[in-house]
Amino acid sequence: MSVTFVIGGARSGKSTFAELKAKEYSQKVLYIATAVVTDQAMADRVKKHKEQRPSSWHTIEMYSDFRKLTEQKEFIESQVILIECITTMIGNFMFDSKIDFDTCSAEEVNILEEKITAEVISLINVCNENKKKLIIVSNETGLGLVPSYYMGNYFRDMSGRINNKIGIECDFMYFIFSGIPIKLKHKGEMVKWPQDF
Repeated sequence: MSVTFVIGGARSGKSTFAELKAKEYSQKVLYIATAVVTDQAMADRVKKHKEQRPSSWHTIEMYSDFRKLTEQKEFIESQVILIECITTMIGNFMFDSKIDFDTCSAEEVNILEEKITAEVISLINVCNENKKKLIIVSNETGLGLVPSYYMGNYFRDMSGRINNKIGIECDFMYFIFSGIPIKLKHKGEMVKWPQDF
């Protein structure tokens, strides 16, 4: 039906904006959390986020195999799917890969990026095929310092390229800057690159 992309820096307000957008669309929302709880601080953060969301919302924790959503009652009953967040998903795939990013080849990184991109496209397709509104949340990682280690560089670069693909695929796009939403794309409208660029 439609894809809304919400992007911004850490603690920019993107989660709040995405959740308000979801409520605006429908009360039948499925929240896909991509975070993996690894310690108590993360568990506390997840608990706080759950408490802030309406009790009518369903939550599923996953970051891959999105085709399996069609087997989930929560997905079938929901009108809006909100996934948070793509950069966390990328980090999960990087850790799962067992790649040594200090010594790996560019080919290994490219294969991993293709796998992650395919998962994102799969989610978009599953939602479109099942007439669900999809809201995707991601971090803008390219505006900060250049990481001083290989894994950080690969993460930043992968995030940027995958965010680019989502930006092209989406119908609506908002950049959240210090709590202020800036509309970057509205269905049918988009700033075009100059022809000779």
